[in-house]
Amino acid sequence: MGNVSLWRKGDFAASFGLFVNVLTDFLVMISLLIAVVGMPKEFVFKQIVPGFGFAVLLSGIMFAYFAYKLAKKTGRTNITALPSGSSSPGIFLIVFVIMLPLYHQTQDAAFTTKVAIMWCFVEAAILIIGAFLGETIRKLVPRTVLLAALAGLAFVFLGMNPMLQSFEMPVVAFVAIIIIFMNWLSKHPVFKKVPTGLLLILVGTAIAWIAGYQNPADVTEALKSFGFNPPMLHLNGFGDSFNAALPYLLTAVPLGLSNYIFNLENVEAAAVCGDEYKTRDVMLTNGICSAIGGLCGNPFPVTVYVGHAGWKEVGAGLGYSIASSSAIFLLSIFSLMGLLLAVVPIAAIVPMLVFIAIVTGHQVVKESPKFEAPAIFVCFFPWVATWALTAVNNALSAAGMTVGNGADQVSSHALHNAGLFYDGLVALGNGAPITSVIWGCIAVFTIRNTPIGGIIAAVLGAILTFVGAIHTSTLGLAQDIAMPFVWGYLLMAAFLAYKLYVNKKDNIGPVTE
Repeated sequence: MGNVSLWRKGDFAASFGLFVNVLTDFLVMISLLIAVVGMPKEFVFKQIVPGFGFAVLLSGIMFAYFAYKLAKKTGRTNITALPSGSSSPGIFLIVFVIMLPLYHQTQDAAFTTKVAIMWCFVEAAILIIGAFLGETIRKLVPRTVLLAALAGLAFVFLGMNPMLQSFEMPVVAFVAIIIIFMNWLSKHPVFKKVPTGLLLILVGTAIAWIAGYQNPADVTEALKSFGFNPPMLHLNGFGDSFNAALPYLLTAVPLGLSNYIFNLENVEAAAVCGDEYKTRDVMLTNGICSAIGGLCGNPFPVTVYVGHAGWKEVGAGLGYSIASSSAIFLLSIFSLMGLLLAVVPIAAIVPMLVFIAIVTGHQVVKESPKFEAPAIFVCFFPWVATWALTAVNNALSAAGMTVGNGADQVSSHALHNAGLFYDGLVALGNGAPITSVIWGCIAVFTIRNTPIGGIIAAVLGAILTFVGAIHTSTLGLAQDIAMPFVWGYLLMAAFLAYKLYVNKKDNIGPVTE
């Protein structure tokens, strides 16, 4: 590969960190399909899992290739490949909105999966079509907003859950956390000869086995699922499932848009670190790899993963992208996901994800103009709401309850009286990737005293709410629940229009510092 190094010292830690990130989503997906939806274990491991592993492998190799091309073009040796993985919100949406109800109706795993795959194709199409608009949108949306929206996602989904997992096994996790602080946050690392990622895994695993957290019986049990299931094309019956898929295909649009924005944010975050990737190439890769995964029986789309800045900080290059995606692929075709976690405790590895969340948050603070800093926190609110909404719904579901007014239901009024504003959580949490960017834009353009940008963002918020893409759980025109938000956005636009008038009348210009 000429003078471009395929493997750098930091690739080892990054390989494990990214691998665990994707593996966590992967295990959640498998457990939801088997334990919640009720699909046969054999079907999940033979059809869905290999297709998913293959899609991740393809995108990982492509992202490494883009990094290689960029290194050749710029002559730089410190290029870091974009991380690749699954769309976490996509997993929950596809499982709960499509696969769970459909499988309960039909008890047909193959038919249910085909309907979900058609949904994945719509998602892929949005990325492929949108690939040609990406650069324009990146120029229009302020950098602070793109980075802050990404930091909000990283903080709650990448940082919060691993931190909670760490506090469930402090004897193992605290050691991993302090090694990370000493080696990656401090300028004077310890045990310099051993790659930090390897150190974390060795020390954490040793402590977990000595303390009795890991069970040898789990290793034996995990080996039972071992088998060879290569990805195969599953093309029969798509025509038959099209009519059944139609009602669900609309729900792919908001997630497709969210995934699209998520890709934009990650490309921007990489550009800030000096790795300027072509938005079109990245989007096309994710769209095409998701579609190929679908043809191989996997309904879950792939996307750019959050964390480029963190992996760059630990010195990763392009090898980690190939290594982590290859490991996911091998585990998927041999059904060995459970074996890995039976040997290595999750608490030894998840602190790496906490580190990525910290670095992603630090990046936006470091790269944004100081006077725009308040907008960073505005972008966080929708992400905190969507995390809390997921936690509350999962907790109620575990107790066999939902929110409503029937038997086995708790009313939102009762939750409100207990200090939990559930209706607000639903409204702010639904469509968080889009809402985060819209509110960030309104805040930044107001801070900059360029009201026209805020007016456009507020009107866009009204339109997206009117069609049900944000603030509601379902798509639909002018829903009763959505209309107060539509009027709210239009009133914001009206106030900003008045500000625009005052600026022109008094000849007040934009604020730049």
